[in-house]
Amino acid sequence: MAIVAVTNSQLSFNLFNLSVTRREASISRQAASRIRHRFSSSRWLNLNSPSTTTHSYSFRSFKSRCSITNTDVQFNHVATEDEVPEDISATEISCCCSIPIVQLKPDVLETESLSILTGDTYVDSLLTTLPVLSEEEQQALAATPAHPEGLYAFYASCLAGNLVEQLWNFALPSAIALLHPSLLPVAVICFFTKLVIIVGGPLVGKLMDHSPRVPSYIFLNIVQAAAQLLSAAMIIHAHMVSSASASSVLRHPWFAVLVLAGAIERLSGVALGVAMERDWVVLLAGINRPIALAQANAVLNRIDLLCEIAGTLLFGILLSKYDPVTCLKFAASLMMGSLPVMISLTWLTNKLSTGVLDRARCSQSCCRTSDEGQLPDADNFGLEAIKLGWREYVQQPVLPASLACVLLYFNVVLTPGSLMTAFLTQRGLNPSVIGSFSGLCAFMGVAATFLSATLVRRFGILKAGAVGLIFQASLLTIAVAVYQSGSLSQKGPLLFFLCLIVLSRLGHMSYDIVGAQILQTGIPSSKANLIGTTEISVASLAESVMLGVAIIANDVSHFGFLAMLSLLSVVGASWMFCQWLLNPTEEQRNLFSFDPQFQL
Repeated sequence: MAIVAVTNSQLSFNLFNLSVTRREASISRQAASRIRHRFSSSRWLNLNSPSTTTHSYSFRSFKSRCSITNTDVQFNHVATEDEVPEDISATEISCCCSIPIVQLKPDVLETESLSILTGDTYVDSLLTTLPVLSEEEQQALAATPAHPEGLYAFYASCLAGNLVEQLWNFALPSAIALLHPSLLPVAVICFFTKLVIIVGGPLVGKLMDHSPRVPSYIFLNIVQAAAQLLSAAMIIHAHMVSSASASSVLRHPWFAVLVLAGAIERLSGVALGVAMERDWVVLLAGINRPIALAQANAVLNRIDLLCEIAGTLLFGILLSKYDPVTCLKFAASLMMGSLPVMISLTWLTNKLSTGVLDRARCSQSCCRTSDEGQLPDADNFGLEAIKLGWREYVQQPVLPASLACVLLYFNVVLTPGSLMTAFLTQRGLNPSVIGSFSGLCAFMGVAATFLSATLVRRFGILKAGAVGLIFQASLLTIAVAVYQSGSLSQKGPLLFFLCLIVLSRLGHMSYDIVGAQILQTGIPSSKANLIGTTEISVASLAESVMLGVAIIANDVSHFGFLAMLSLLSVVGASWMFCQWLLNPTEEQRNLFSFDPQFQL
């Protein structure tokens, strides 16, 4: 067996022809055999040709100390890595063509880099021709959901769940209000519910981020349905043993159970909403398909608004014809009947989407220490989860877009709600006009679900959000100017004032949909629930602060002051978002690389 030493030779490699050129080698034998390449990891390189082009990359200043053994190899059979045995004896010689196989020692590459897969080589040798989609094909791909069948099943599940939830959101205060004319019981329930959301939102979000999607979603649906049934039972009991005063209601055990059950129900509803809007719909529509994601978000908002109208209308009709106990029993039966439907549709969604909901939120390499994402110890879980939620919320890459959403919650008077209804009633406006105002605002919300996808298609995600905020701020500025003019005592200016608020809802709901898509794109799925529930907690805190200001300035003469605060919050949200849009960071460019603003 001949062993030939090769020194000071340069070996040129072409990545995909896989050939070796011997420039300064003296070979003592003409016989050919297999060549064994040994890097430090004992990997095999299969060679197809004994020559290479002069354009291939080489190991610069490559000083080789190698040995060539068994210099016979067959060109009609090239061994692959899997076909090579663990050890080939030195006496195995194949008679055919010859080509040297070089055994490389680990100390050969002393200071030189093995950077073979550089960009130019990869493009030149592998991607000689790149398929380029036309603009129409790119638009069609961006508008096609990743899992359309699963998305439709997901819509059906949302429809079943939202209908029951919206019906109960109207039934609970209505049934309690029929107990006593005072607003105190409802106010206590709402205050405690917001407090639980502020504190418990990050905890539930943290748990959901570390739990499988489908089981945790089903579990929360069961918890929510159980809390609704318990609340219905407590209210039915209260109607059967009605108390004399509102203050005495607060001291009854059934009211304490009702408050607790109502808080759990709302917290479960918030967690389910965040999971659906920030995580599930992104997986089903596709995070890199902005038009499809915008359309999916629009459909979800459309479902929510229509369920709100249908649920309110259904329970209102029932309440006008039957006694409250009968209506509550009907609502309870609807809750129990919808639960298995939602569970079945959830399972169907995962099946039709080829198990995409079973995928892990992050790889094992992403799951680091407890301070960076894993569950803390049970002893200090609550405090650590809250701290982690706030820390992750502040550090999220799309924080300005989220803060803009939070600022919009400070607008509590220039929007359809209890304060606006009270103000219009004090003005002596006809109840039919007030009802029409609320109905038109809801209609604008539905119209915004159709408009948002068009805005995203035309301007991109980021500019579409800016358009919605600027549109809302502009109309509300005019509305406040009309109010400050002091002409609302006349019917014409008052109706114009209301029309401006109605039109502003178009911009508000457009940003609500587009802003959700921005957050879906910028927040990783491993933290979607934690950051989403923390954002809801911050928004609840903002709304509570503004409601506290309204309680202090409760006279109708202070409505102008409250309107100015609401306007400033909307203008501040618009300014913050536009500043973020005009001064993009490198991370922002990477996250929204598909947006027209960042495409060359």
